[in-house]
Amino acid sequence: MAKLVAGTYGDALFELAVEENLTDSLMEEIQMVQTVLKENGDLEKILMHPEIPKQKKLQVIEEVFKGRISDALTGFLRIVVTKGRYKNLPDIFAYFIARVKEYKKIGVAEVTSAVPLTGEQKRRIEQKLLDTTRYKTMEIDYKVDESKIGGLMIRMGDRIVDSTLRSRLDRLTGGLMKISLESEKEGVQAS
Repeated sequence: MAKLVAGTYGDALFELAVEENLTDSLMEEIQMVQTVLKENGDLEKILMHPEIPKQKKLQVIEEVFKGRISDALTGFLRIVVTKGRYKNLPDIFAYFIARVKEYKKIGVAEVTSAVPLTGEQKRRIEQKLLDTTRYKTMEIDYKVDESKIGGLMIRMGDRIVDSTLRSRLDRLTGGLMKISLESEKEGVQAS
């Protein structure tokens, strides 16, 4: 249900952004709103509290954001609060940002390696991703996980390319276990 809500509201905001040529400015404003909400726990408590009337919440939205963000985003926040969907705001914003990045052909990837990568290795990975996808630019988050032993694991959305030694060893172990079980099974049947 949360994905459906995020998609519905995120699509509406995205369509407005494209129609009004506001994709870049709304991205910046959303990041600012996220920062304000993260740094002001009391504001979030007010907007989430079931006992506080919606009219008071709308007044708080106006006082905090009016003049600091566009009327389009202020109006969107008012709709989200009015419809009682404030708790879905982080998912709505994440969905919107992902849609804008797709629209602008910005790929997002997570690359995990067993050791830190050099600048040249990172450049080659980025170039390979650009060559094998439809993206024009990449945002890559590099992580180190020593348990991977060697190789790389690349995650882009719901796609994963895992060429780590750990995954190869796991597959090899699984294959050997299967062979061992089949051999035992054949031995039992022969008896």
